[in-house]
Amino acid sequence: MVGQQLKDICREEPLSAELIAQDMEDQAMSIAQAEKRIKAFADDHKTGNFSCVTPQEADGILRKFYGLPERAVAKEATRAADKREPARGMDLDLEALLG
Repeated sequence: MVGQQLKDICREEPLSAELIAQDMEDQAMSIAQAEKRIKAFADDHKTGNFSCVTPQEADGILRKFYGLPERAVAKEATRAADKREPARGMDLDLEALLG
């Protein structure tokens, strides 16, 4: 589940994907280590024999572990980056612009 949640973050936030890819090169930042952080959270919030980590809580734990910005900040950064880049497949005629 941790790997799937990371894939979802990467799909929605290309800038976060770059940070995660860099971190994955370090064994201390592996998916297994991230999973241990989520399990520790679950264990700390255990009631009797029951523990649960919601997707939102797991998202926050993963963002903190990998040093990712909050979801809203990451989405805004992605939108801003998309606006700066010309649309794919679009040819720019610089002579016509300077013309």
